[in-house]
Amino acid sequence: MKVLVTGGTGVVGPAAVTEILAGGHTVRLLSRNAAEDAKQWPAGVESWPASIFDQSELRGCAEGCDLVLHAAGIVEEAGSLTFESVNVDGTRAIVREAERCKVGRFIYVSSLGAETGDSPYHRSKRRAEDIVRNFAGGWIILRPGNVYGPGDEVVSLLLTVVRTFPVVPVIGTGEDKFQPIWVEDLAAALSESVRRTDLHGRVLEIAGEEKTCLNDLLDRMSEITGRSPARIPIPPFLASAGATVAGLLGARVPINESQLMMLSEGNVIQTPGGNALIGVFHIKPTPLDSGLRKLADGLPEQTPDKGVGMLKRKRFWIDIAGSTMVPEELFARFRLRFGELTPFLDVHAEPETPAILGKGNTLTMALPTRGNVQVRVEQLMPNSATLVTVAGHPLAGAIRFLAEQRGDLIRFEVQLYDRPANLADWFIMRAVGDDLQARTWESLVRAMVEESGGAAVTPVQHEETFLDENKAERVEAWVKELVIERKRAEHANAEPRSSRKKPGWGDQVETEATL
Repeated sequence: MKVLVTGGTGVVGPAAVTEILAGGHTVRLLSRNAAEDAKQWPAGVESWPASIFDQSELRGCAEGCDLVLHAAGIVEEAGSLTFESVNVDGTRAIVREAERCKVGRFIYVSSLGAETGDSPYHRSKRRAEDIVRNFAGGWIILRPGNVYGPGDEVVSLLLTVVRTFPVVPVIGTGEDKFQPIWVEDLAAALSESVRRTDLHGRVLEIAGEEKTCLNDLLDRMSEITGRSPARIPIPPFLASAGATVAGLLGARVPINESQLMMLSEGNVIQTPGGNALIGVFHIKPTPLDSGLRKLADGLPEQTPDKGVGMLKRKRFWIDIAGSTMVPEELFARFRLRFGELTPFLDVHAEPETPAILGKGNTLTMALPTRGNVQVRVEQLMPNSATLVTVAGHPLAGAIRFLAEQRGDLIRFEVQLYDRPANLADWFIMRAVGDDLQARTWESLVRAMVEESGGAAVTPVQHEETFLDENKAERVEAWVKELVIERKRAEHANAEPRSSRKKPGWGDQVETEATL
């Protein structure tokens, strides 16, 4: 079966595509940057670059498809991207195109609370549902609770604030209940909806089993991260002004007044036994603590193109004579002892997190004045490794470590390519960050001399320069390709999660350790 999936850059779309592919189907991915988005899957995905509200760009997108999964949408307005233009008009446009192409089935991802909510977001979802109900074919509407996963607009953002700031704003009381769902559970339900034809004409509410609130999430995140920032209550009427000020600095607040309204108006399943994730799809929900721990190591990369200002290249290196190890042996020792060799970076900042450089590992480190930040190992070779900063880091960039033979000498080098993540971090880096960074990497390369058993032939060498536009673009493309290659390798081995049923339905019961 070929499935047209809208929304390749959001939280839901990529997870749904991975699950649908694992179920044996093929996908046509529709998004503004579809050609780039589709690269993360090794096979089975073709791209259709288009804006969801541009009828001319959409024309032909559903030709040859058996089903449309419409996951594109926004939860926060920005400029011309309004609830009306994206959530309502975009849905109308994709429904019309599906009908014109004679697609027989349509699945729409709505929102828990769409039926009765008064927020602009929920009203737009309700209007979109009415459009879907008039689709000339079989339709299914899924209403998930607040979806959390890498890069979502509420839980992921709250996690980065807990990690990196001394205070966290709590709008209102922080006690409004909502019922979140882990994104991979939603993706499994969507894949089941693709497979099943007995659900047409149904509106299904799905969520995790646990209800939570902002204060409860903060408690759970404090336990995961080992950090407990002060909670500053903010009246709802001040939230929009605070979000505007933060936006001017390139920062984000974890939840604004509009999102608070969304969470407070019926974002829980009211009907006992009405959770279709369990009752219809027979999928065992991921416990909230388990989902949050997965999220803690799964936030998206912050590649150099996402920063502000000019891209800077920095190099720190030292040449070693008389090493008792070849470069590959020295680098292997560096990988295993990374946490001990970087005294200014506490890689044990959070419990049960990696301290060695392993392919795909997300390392969490405590930075003075900046809280906990993360980097991810995107590429690992016998004598080199490249790491990319993760959301919440003050820098958007990449770090490359390299040990190589230079004649009779071994050179150990640290290469950095980065920009400040936002305007606020630009000020921080200028004030204290650049100096701390230099001391950290100079200390590391000196430590590698001792590890080698040899002697330095020169002091630590240090060079830095701003890259021109052409060189910066090449670095940006290189880093993004590393991230895509890692994701492609992970997706190549993906297995369908939709087989993860609720115990008692004739399937083998899975323990939490196997999930």
